[in-house]
Amino acid sequence: MTVAHQPSMWDIGTTAATTPLAGRVVRHRLAHGAWVDHLPGWVERSDEVLEVLLGDIGWRADRRQMYDREVAVPRLLRWFGAGEALPHPALIQARRALDAHYLPELGEPFVSAGMCLYRDGRDSVAWHGDRVGRGRSQDTLVAIVSFGSPRALMLRPVGGGASVRFSLGHGDLVVMGGSCQRTWEHCVPKTAKPVGPRVSVQFRPRGVA
Repeated sequence: MTVAHQPSMWDIGTTAATTPLAGRVVRHRLAHGAWVDHLPGWVERSDEVLEVLLGDIGWRADRRQMYDREVAVPRLLRWFGAGEALPHPALIQARRALDAHYLPELGEPFVSAGMCLYRDGRDSVAWHGDRVGRGRSQDTLVAIVSFGSPRALMLRPVGGGASVRFSLGHGDLVVMGGSCQRTWEHCVPKTAKPVGPRVSVQFRPRGVA
C-alpha cells in the first residue's frame, strides 16, 4: 500500500521515541465526570513510525450495512490484540509509558491497539463512544496517539451540546477518561481541505472496544 504524505518540518529527533508525560500532559475537565488529557508531540520523530504504519501491516477495508445497502467503511482498520506484536518499537514504548503513568487511575494495563488509517480528507468516523464491553457501564481510559497529517478530533456531550476540538497528528497524544465513553461521544469529521494520511492508534484496556 502506498499513501503519499508530507513529513513534518518539526519532527527532528534522531529516532522515534516518547517524551515524558509527568508534568507535561494537560488535563481538560469535561461535564458529567469526563476528562481529556492532551500532549502535543508526545512521540518525537513520529514520521518514522508513520512510514512503517503506512506499509503492509494487515490493513483491511471493512463494509457495513446502512439502511438497505452495504457501504464501505470510510477508513482502513487494523486491530492488534493482547500479546500480538506491535509493528514499531516506539508503539511498544508508548504503551509501557501509558501503563506506568495511568496505572494508579486505571488500575490495569492497556492491552489492545486498534488502528485507523485516514487516507485523506474523505475518510472519517461518525459520532460514537467506545461502549462495546465495559465502556458501556464503567469508567475507563482510551489513549490515542496520532501519526501523520493533523485531523480534528471532536467531542460533544451525549444528546447534544457544545463541542470540544483537538487537532491531532505528528505524535500527539489524547487520553479520554472518566465517564467520557458513556457521557460524551467523539468523531473525526470529513474535510474538504487537502490533507495527507493520518494513523490513529487507540490503546485500550481489556474488555473495552
